[in-house]
Amino acid sequence: EVHFVESGGGLVQAGGSLRLSCAASGFSFDDYNIGWFRQAPGKEREGVACFTTDGDTYYADFVEGRFTISSDNAKNTVYLRMDYLKSEDTAVYYCAADRWATVSWIALTAWNYEGQGTQVTVSS
Repeated sequence: EVHFVESGGGLVQAGGSLRLSCAASGFSFDDYNIGWFRQAPGKEREGVACFTTDGDTYYADFVEGRFTISSDNAKNTVYLRMDYLKSEDTAVYYCAADRWATVSWIALTAWNYEGQGTQVTVSS
């Protein structure tokens, strides 16, 4: 059974930083691309970043170099370091895994496996 434990969300002022963590179980990072998506109130889901099985990374345009995704395969954990946060980054951030999505991750609205989410609130 696939399970995600997400942490690291919270309240931060604009310009601040957060690091999200997602410990996954029930599948191997060698077989699944892993990453994050988010959903703000009243808005659709949007892909944020992806770390592929080949070690490639993909980011949504709105990231603009502010976020960094990384993976520790030995721990089956993926991280999202978010710097220079803006109020428009306020959303629930979800960890996800997908067998096939790489560059297409950013355009997806559903993934093979999805976590429960962690709230990120950026105050202006």
